[in-house]
Amino acid sequence: MTQPPVPEAPDDARWQAVAQRDPAADGTFWYGVRRTKIYCRPSCPSRRPLRPNVTFFESPEAAQAAGYRACQRCAADRVGAVATALARAQHLLDTEPAAPSLKALAAAVGFSPFHLQRVFKAHFGVSPKQYALRARTERLKTHLGAGQSVTAALYAAGHDSPATLYAPATDQLGMAPRAYARGGQGVQVRYAVVTGPLGPMLVAATARGLCAVRFGEPSALQAELRAEYPHATLTEDPATLAPYTEGLQAFLAGRPLPAYPTDLPGTAFQQRVWAALRQIPPGETRTYAQLAALIGQPGAVRAVARACAANPVALVVPCHRIVPKAGTGSGGYRWGAARKAQLLALEGALAPPF
Repeated sequence: MTQPPVPEAPDDARWQAVAQRDPAADGTFWYGVRRTKIYCRPSCPSRRPLRPNVTFFESPEAAQAAGYRACQRCAADRVGAVATALARAQHLLDTEPAAPSLKALAAAVGFSPFHLQRVFKAHFGVSPKQYALRARTERLKTHLGAGQSVTAALYAAGHDSPATLYAPATDQLGMAPRAYARGGQGVQVRYAVVTGPLGPMLVAATARGLCAVRFGEPSALQAELRAEYPHATLTEDPATLAPYTEGLQAFLAGRPLPAYPTDLPGTAFQQRVWAALRQIPPGETRTYAQLAALIGQPGAVRAVARACAANPVALVVPCHRIVPKAGTGSGGYRWGAARKAQLLALEGALAPPF
């Protein structure tokens, strides 16, 4: 099984947000500079203080109680209103079966539609409409998992009609609703486990394309696949998977990777991140901030990082090409930092064109 990442110490994660001027962190904490006794929000454009001079606060009130005054450049004492409005908007999108329009949502929280759209995207990494789609999909999953019929579940989740359930622009299940309700029943998943320079590798595919490329201990990888598709027909089929496994192993030996089709259930935001990852040329790297800019959402750095961590298809969706902003080390990786370092070294050693 994939090991969960070791959580960062709270203050280390906060300092990272301050160092990156991460707007998604605004409203979650404030930082104060001991020498000036001024407190700011994380995305404040002012010059970064030295880490030893920084302390953190849970609210503007806490900072003021400690004798700090608000930064006028970033209006630190007014960010609390933004956080409150975002929390209210999130609650409405999570609980209202029929998602309110942007205009209605903005009116409910006291913002203009333009301002709400901008700050919501910066904080959550997706627009209110995309967030509403995701929330509706989660409600649909809950109702289907509880045994409701597809018709009953779609209306209970907030769909106006079956058309919005099946439309490409709003379908986020990644498979037919009935198949999801049956835990993948009726879906044929073929898989094979091969050994290469990065150790055992499980490769799995549906009729639509690759759905898993993962590294680890074979029995754990197979158990993880069965847990994801509890009622699908799982078949170990090395012969059918050979075009995939041979191409992936050739890639690890230094040859170009074919443009394989994929079948990856995910949110609209995740799909955009994964598509952007596939645009990074072999031998090159990007930071999370650069990837966020590539999809047109520079403030969504944390959401981009989460989407990279959720990538189910290693190599084909090359999340290993994302490195820390500081440029030191290779950074985290779902399948282990050592494998990531090997991949980067492999690609870096190849003479262009790759």
